[in-house]
Amino acid sequence: MAPAPGRARLPGPVAGPPAGRAVTAGDPADGIDRFVNAADHPPGLPARPASLDRLRGRLGTLRATRWLIGGADEDTTLSLRQGLIGSVMIMVGSWGVGWLASTPTSLFARTTILNPLRVEPAGVIACAVLLVLGSLLLVRAWLRLGQRLEGRWNGSRDVVVRATWLWAAPLMLAFPVFSRDVYSYLGQGRLLHAGLNPYEDWISELPGWFMQGADSIWAESPSPYGPLFLLVARAVWFLTGGSPEPAFLLFRGVSVLGLGLCLWAVPRLARRFGTPPGWATWVSIANPLFALYMIAGIHNDALMVGLLLCGFVLLGPDSSRARTLGGLVLVSLSIAIKPLTLIALPFAGLLLLRGTHQSGVHRTTSTGGAAGPAGSSGTGGPEPDGGRAGTPGWGERARAWAGCLAVTAVVLAAVGGLTGLWFGWVPAMLTSGGAAFPYAPFGLLGLGIGWVTESVTGVDARAAADVVYAAGKVLAMGLTAWLALTRRPVNPVLSTGLALSAAVLLAPIIQPWYLLWVLPMFAVVHRWRGWPLWTLYLVVMVLVAIGVVDQLSVAQWISLLWVRIITGAVGAAYMVFIVFLDPKTSTLFPFTGRRRIRTSDPGRRGAISAPVHARGRAPHSAPKPSAGTRPTGAAPENSQET
Repeated sequence: MAPAPGRARLPGPVAGPPAGRAVTAGDPADGIDRFVNAADHPPGLPARPASLDRLRGRLGTLRATRWLIGGADEDTTLSLRQGLIGSVMIMVGSWGVGWLASTPTSLFARTTILNPLRVEPAGVIACAVLLVLGSLLLVRAWLRLGQRLEGRWNGSRDVVVRATWLWAAPLMLAFPVFSRDVYSYLGQGRLLHAGLNPYEDWISELPGWFMQGADSIWAESPSPYGPLFLLVARAVWFLTGGSPEPAFLLFRGVSVLGLGLCLWAVPRLARRFGTPPGWATWVSIANPLFALYMIAGIHNDALMVGLLLCGFVLLGPDSSRARTLGGLVLVSLSIAIKPLTLIALPFAGLLLLRGTHQSGVHRTTSTGGAAGPAGSSGTGGPEPDGGRAGTPGWGERARAWAGCLAVTAVVLAAVGGLTGLWFGWVPAMLTSGGAAFPYAPFGLLGLGIGWVTESVTGVDARAAADVVYAAGKVLAMGLTAWLALTRRPVNPVLSTGLALSAAVLLAPIIQPWYLLWVLPMFAVVHRWRGWPLWTLYLVVMVLVAIGVVDQLSVAQWISLLWVRIITGAVGAAYMVFIVFLDPKTSTLFPFTGRRRIRTSDPGRRGAISAPVHARGRAPHSAPKPSAGTRPTGAAPENSQET
């Protein structure tokens, strides 16, 4: 007979309580999740101090802190509150080290209200530390939300959407952090408003461009944006008169619009392909990278991705003509934001055909084996042939692609006509730019080959590097063509993600937020488990820490190097805590030797879990109670939880 609910004992001792006393579920020294004691502890791993257990247990019982720390393991509001606190910390930190223009039209350049945070070294360092701690606290809240929702993703979409909006709200009032591209957006709008061509003229041609806040690396580069976004940028310049603060608030509104479109589209695409909508939304859009780089950092990529995903939602083999036309228009508008999404056009056509929605997509089980094709047709049900029959012929593909191309050409011509630039973005898109970033291995490869070529042959290094970059574009286009033309097409949304990934990896410039272009494409197709997931967790933490340290705006009389060293050290220490020491999140990473197991009925509120050695069982086994008896040790209704 199963043990009676309500009272359960965790087997074995833990560090903290007096020797010989059993630790019961909900014991403040237990804190719901329990590690093995020193004798059973995996060698080389830091042990959790008993004082930490007692402190967490005590804070969970106090009225002042219970709202944040106490509660049942399944209580998602705790993660929402912690993420909100992290976002508020980011907002306040940005006031000291966020990017602020020095132009006379800046509202804050004419006041001393922020001087204690931006001028004094102590204030600057405090804001930088606050920024990195708040960012990583947001990452931890996201990880904990995923842990709390594990096993009940099917009904979790509303919680995930609420968390996304809640965490993004304070960032609306933050100065630009993680990037200052928004000032380049404003410069592009100023160019167009002045009657210049952003595809041929440069921001550096405008008087006072540097004080306006644009990064000098983009000062002499053609605009990489489509005609629709240039219209938006021109409208923002006109409405704000070039004042930076109202301008970046309007641009942030554009990013929030993109966030809303993504939150609408991702669950619908996930449901179509048989993936839990809540999980797909959590891993891609509620992801801290989205809030930090798209909202706090203000990037038009949010709108680009949102329009593309919404277009994919409307496209399907059973879609009406109006729905199909609407979907193609949205895809075309995404191209008009950033022309790179032109890559998605052939796959938008494949979405209109039967037999393309499942092929090449297999769900991975927890043991790593294939569990059959994952996905469904545009109507929400699986393909009758499971994706093995009914592969579209060349005639069907040609007709679908011709229709897509016609609609896209009309939309882009209309938008281009409004700007007067028409298709000037085409030659600008084909240029490689004049920089390579440390995040771009292919860019560094081109620079290295160029340097060697110049040393050996005397050929200009830049010319040699351009040949390498052109080869990268050819390779990316070749992979895109193969994905579109292969006899048994891969899922079109997955193919879009693969093609975009190739375009990013083979480009001379890679930015951290480019991951957000492809993450939703992969997330909606099937759910990941194992190493892809915990690798993503590590990548997110690293990109967040890099974004903070690399993009600090510090006055010239303050040592930027020392501010970065201090900020980086604090961020690294907190990441070590999250991965190795945190009693909750450390169970997500298998190399820590800890994993999480359920120790009571998972369906009951307050069910608890204990981390154990990854390669072994719990060190002791609890005796099975005889019929009609109740196990000892009370399990409280609300166990202490962080």
